Amino acid sequence: MTVLILTCAEDVTADMVVQRLNADGVPVLRVDPADFPRTVGLAAVHTAGGPAGRITTDRRTTDLRDIRSIWVRRPGRPGLGAADQPAWTALESDHAWYGTLRALPGVRWMNHPDAHTACRYKMWQLSVAESVGFTVPATLLTTEPSAAERFAADHGPLVCKSVSGRAPDDPPLALPTTAVPADADFAGVAGSATCLQRRVDKRYDVRLTVVGDRMFCARTDETPAGLDDLDWRYADPEAVRWRAGEVPPDIATKVTAFMDRARLAYGAFDFAVTGDGTWSFLECNASGQFGFFELVAGLPVSEAIADWLGAPRERDR
Repeated sequence: MTVLILTCAEDVTADMVVQRLNADGVPVLRVDPADFPRTVGLAAVHTAGGPAGRITTDRRTTDLRDIRSIWVRRPGRPGLGAADQPAWTALESDHAWYGTLRALPGVRWMNHPDAHTACRYKMWQLSVAESVGFTVPATLLTTEPSAAERFAADHGPLVCKSVSGRAPDDPPLALPTTAVPADADFAGVAGSATCLQRRVDKRYDVRLTVVGDRMFCARTDETPAGLDDLDWRYADPEAVRWRAGEVPPDIATKVTAFMDRARLAYGAFDFAVTGDGTWSFLECNASGQFGFFELVAGLPVSEAIADWLGAPRERDR
């Protein structure tokens, strides 16, 4: 039985899981959907028991009914780069590719495309977090300057974040969480949807990676006086140290409830922990990086992912 991994060729984090699966003797088919249909082939026939057919790459052919699990890591878009009618080709390719994979019976997903897509919407995941009992900073999504001004007056100091979590492709830009000045002019929010959030007066950061029912906690040391590490992703790596941490039982319970409601098998949670020990929920990334935390904090995340992906399907147990 084969594990199908959907990710780009440059995803070195996925390599860690592939190596583990290879060591365990689990067959792996790694495919970037962006290569379909140029260099990746699909043949699927509708049958009463689900699609029958195969996926073919330049290295191997895999029977669709031999797929035990699918890891949606960081895939490209099917049909990407088509020379003729690219928009139409991309749409047709997407429906053929994911429509077939969705129809495979008994396959385990990490994560299912529907769950992954839902979790990308900031307001949706904040609502889920609130519903399971997390402390969530006051947040505003708006294109109205007057609404931003009122929110700043009620909830300042603020930070500004990306709504989608993605940066523009051209030119390539990084979008770190940024402090909003007390005298900010909010006229610019009229040009694009803007996310404003109450700034958490944190003592340290936590990245909690969840794989199935296993949790791996990494935390920073307490922030030194005078260091503004508002967004640890862009802070000086010499100034921000990570180590393994503990998950309080009440946080573990809420994380489990979030994963269940969001229908996720994998999630990378970010928390800001305040001086009184409150874990403020910032986000859950359904495809967040884990390799860095595995290396610096000694957390065996890739092993847990490989074990989850390599487990038998329910119908095969």
